[in-house]
Amino acid sequence: MPRHLQREINNLRQKILTLSTVVEESVYLSVKSFMERDADLAAKIINKDQEVDLIEIEVEEECLKILALHQPVAVDLRYIIAALKLNNDLERIGDMAVKIAERTVNISRHNVQEVPIDFSSMAEKVKLMLKKSLDALVHMNSGLATEVCIADDEVDELHRNTYMVVKNQVSAHPEHISVLLDFLSVSGCLERIADHTTNIAEDIIYMIEGEIIRHSKIREKS
Repeated sequence: MPRHLQREINNLRQKILTLSTVVEESVYLSVKSFMERDADLAAKIINKDQEVDLIEIEVEEECLKILALHQPVAVDLRYIIAALKLNNDLERIGDMAVKIAERTVNISRHNVQEVPIDFSSMAEKVKLMLKKSLDALVHMNSGLATEVCIADDEVDELHRNTYMVVKNQVSAHPEHISVLLDFLSVSGCLERIADHTTNIAEDIIYMIEGEIIRHSKIREKS
């Protein structure tokens, strides 16, 4: 690989890792703000969203510059293509973290003392999926990435369970419909984070192995 191209790819890799760190922190703090009904912390996450957007733009511009100036092939081209895709997923995960924070602010206004839904299991699974996908990116570990893809079904099931709980709660307590819909929205955001995290894991596998596993039977390996 030409030295200039190697330097550009190293710079790109560093920008992606920076974005990953910022996004992971946003998800962690947004979940924390929701579980603790901390509106002040939620507001900080909302205000921090611009930082994620700016880094995402930098990564995209870096990818396009490398494609235009160096016309990479084989492994290098595969890396750039995957970087463009996972960059978008990281930005969307950041958006979901902001939405959780926004719902937290709304819920905190209702002064809800008891939560009719247990979010702890879903939140922990989603955070673990994100951590594993980013560890897989740092260490270029396709095994970790595969574990993330397999775990997505578990989060989907938890979201379906939450939907049923909210549906029953709305029927039993229609006066609380607003806050219940906020709870459902948080569940949906967590489920979407898991989806985007799975996309990242699939892109990492493509980076490493050159195999497109989207829509494949990977979950049957579990």
